[in-house]
Amino acid sequence: MINLILIRHGQSQWNLENRFTGWYDADLTKKGLEEADKAGLLIKELGLKFNYGFTSFQTRAIKTFETILKSSEINIPHVTKAWQLNERHYGGLQGLNKEETAKKHGKEQVMIWRRSYDIPPPPQDRSDPAHPVNSEIYKGIDPNLIPDSESLKDTYNRTVPYYLENIEPLLKKSENILISAHGNSLRALCKKIFEISDEMIVKLEIPTGNPIQIQFDRNLDLKEYRYLDKARAKEFIVKK
Repeated sequence: MINLILIRHGQSQWNLENRFTGWYDADLTKKGLEEADKAGLLIKELGLKFNYGFTSFQTRAIKTFETILKSSEINIPHVTKAWQLNERHYGGLQGLNKEETAKKHGKEQVMIWRRSYDIPPPPQDRSDPAHPVNSEIYKGIDPNLIPDSESLKDTYNRTVPYYLENIEPLLKKSENILISAHGNSLRALCKKIFEISDEMIVKLEIPTGNPIQIQFDRNLDLKEYRYLDKARAKEFIVKK
């Protein structure tokens, strides 16, 4: 079997504070580091060899990846950081407390921004110092590629093409792959892998720090899938 391990980063500081995080470079909390450490131990139990790993440009995903490598004692010689695996850009909502935003704009409107497939939040002004276009992290990226706001569909349209071009060919060579990324970039990948409809993908919840093991046959047909931490597992949505 060919193995793809997906993990959403451990709890971040802005997860803890219930803020829209998006492309803001929030760090892991102590709990987040503990989640990543446990994830590494669970992955170690699989006894798999990995030659390739992928993560985003964001600290919380990178630290989760590094912590997993340390606790699992797994060496991955080829590790790629790709901005295409970043979290969804929450636009003008970035940094705002979710409850306070609901009081200001109404719960219904906020849920449309959060959970609709193709409706993005209001854009973030490019003159805002917190806009990623003004960050040193993204100085090497064409500014025209950096979003001001994204829907889940927009996130899908940057994450899945990257997966198809850079990750799926490795799976076709029977390589096991580890990806440490974010709730919405992983939701986009799951939409592709599990053939989830536009209507149902918004219902998919992915917990922090809990590895998903996906197994394919040599034709990359989906065979098995599970959360490694059963106590914190969420329901899978497949071909719905």
